[in-house]
Amino acid sequence: MAQNIGDILLKLGLVTKTQYDRAAAEQRATNEPLAAVMIRLSMLTENVLMQFVSRQYNVPSMDLTSFQLEPALIKLLRPDLANRRMAIPVKRLGRTLTVAVLDPSDMSVIGDLEFATGMQVRPVVAAYSALRRLLEQHYPVGKDLTVIAAGELAAAGSAEDIDALAPAAGSGMEGMSETGDGIEMVEEGGEGENEDVDIAQLGSTTPVVKMVNYVLTEAVRRSASDIHIEPYEKTFRIRLRQDGVLQKLMDPPMRMKSALVARIKVMAKLNVTERKKPQDGRIAVKVMGKKIDLRVSTLPVLWGEKVVMRILDASSLTLDLTNFGFTELALKNFMKAIHAPYGILLITGPTGSGKTTTLYSALSQINTPDKHIMTVEDPIEYNLKGINQIQAEPGIGFTFDVALRSILRQAPNIVMLGEIRDGPTASIAIRAALTGHLVLSTLHTNDAPSSVSRLIDMGIEPFLVASSCILIQAQRLVRRICKGCKAPVEIKPEVLQDMGFRPDQFQGATFMKGKGCPLCGNTGYKGRVGLYEVMPITPEIRDMILKHQPVTTLRAKAVEQGMLTLRMDAFGKAKQGVTTIEEMIRETAET
Repeated sequence: MAQNIGDILLKLGLVTKTQYDRAAAEQRATNEPLAAVMIRLSMLTENVLMQFVSRQYNVPSMDLTSFQLEPALIKLLRPDLANRRMAIPVKRLGRTLTVAVLDPSDMSVIGDLEFATGMQVRPVVAAYSALRRLLEQHYPVGKDLTVIAAGELAAAGSAEDIDALAPAAGSGMEGMSETGDGIEMVEEGGEGENEDVDIAQLGSTTPVVKMVNYVLTEAVRRSASDIHIEPYEKTFRIRLRQDGVLQKLMDPPMRMKSALVARIKVMAKLNVTERKKPQDGRIAVKVMGKKIDLRVSTLPVLWGEKVVMRILDASSLTLDLTNFGFTELALKNFMKAIHAPYGILLITGPTGSGKTTTLYSALSQINTPDKHIMTVEDPIEYNLKGINQIQAEPGIGFTFDVALRSILRQAPNIVMLGEIRDGPTASIAIRAALTGHLVLSTLHTNDAPSSVSRLIDMGIEPFLVASSCILIQAQRLVRRICKGCKAPVEIKPEVLQDMGFRPDQFQGATFMKGKGCPLCGNTGYKGRVGLYEVMPITPEIRDMILKHQPVTTLRAKAVEQGMLTLRMDAFGKAKQGVTTIEEMIRETAET
């Protein structure tokens, strides 16, 4: 279903080149399906087109002349989406939804419908007039309403909305021009015809450019954090990570695999001909009026190259700590620590738990003209005004510890380290804290008390840990319940008791869960909220560190002093109806 229906009609001689060009120009102006434009301009009859499409794409046809829609099915699609895609839901069987469309060759249609309904969509072909009648009857849209879909924006390839930086010299395709067809690559001076050159040329063809533009636009529109492009033996899959969970966007045709990867490599200034080694790059684009940074990683796997693009959208960066989900006491302790004159503040948690965002937010709180703030990061995710940010380059020996030594000669007041990865970096950070600097950094541990033993394992003496650390915070991100479909749910008391909660802790609590609606893509969740385990290093805990007390003892003392563990914080948010018990179980462990 991947080849454009207009291209096939032109190839078979069913429309002329003049007709095709006229229809394409009209389609770009109106955002209608190309097939609808051809019928409206009397280039084809709707019955001929319907029979042709059914045979060409092996999709059943359906007569909707006297068809009556079920009210329950009508509610599954928004009017703007139904009209934009000329799609009518006609049957539902379990999680499979049969949808009548005019043109099944547009791969973005099925993706949009599956995302909007949360179901597996099975297309059937219907006549233009019957679809239009049902749309006007059940999905009226005001004449003054202008709707531009992300997929159509990508298909139209507006150079004003999606712009990419040109590839650097030596990338295999020098020069990248922007035209009405999106991001167009122009190869200069290529000699010979081998497999690598062919793939690079294929990566610059219009269908590939449109697909990449569509994927990027959809990812930004859905507020995804990552794009995963994964090759398998017989399938080729693209998934988006939304609210921390991967969801399928589409399964492109296998024949586009190499071309799609080549296109992304060109945009990221990577070596198109190198397919046996991992590569890392960066793409700066403008999508839907927003400047987006994409961190690109390619990795050779069994059936090709896997590509992951991390999306960094500075406009979505929230720096207000009061909106993060801190409890009152946790926020008070955290704010006290970041305003301390010296010491180390550690944020711990796995990749994707929001550590960098928390650090950036902390820096924004204390970034005043009288303070000299420097950071060492790998990579620098967002540019912060008024802060000196340094990119670590381990490949040339400019590691965190080397950079930190140089930073201390610059007499900063506050230093942020992207991560304490080893003993030398930890040792210099400790020394900086003991000589009057406030050091903020991250560490990979499961909870706050475990960070103490992690530092000691790195070779730091307990008395140095005790005297330098002022606060350790562990955090996670859980999905918020969608406000549009939130409803009470019954949780059996035995289940909660098996998790270690006493009856008095959940007596009278009303737990909630999202039923699933178009607003949240039928997932029941929309957005995320933080869980925080904030452990100030009090005099009592400092003495316990000096005495080599075990992690369990440190945790018990911290809880006694008011610290909420990650599980306790998650349970509190579940009782408040912010998240679900399932999310609590998924992201936290029993303590």
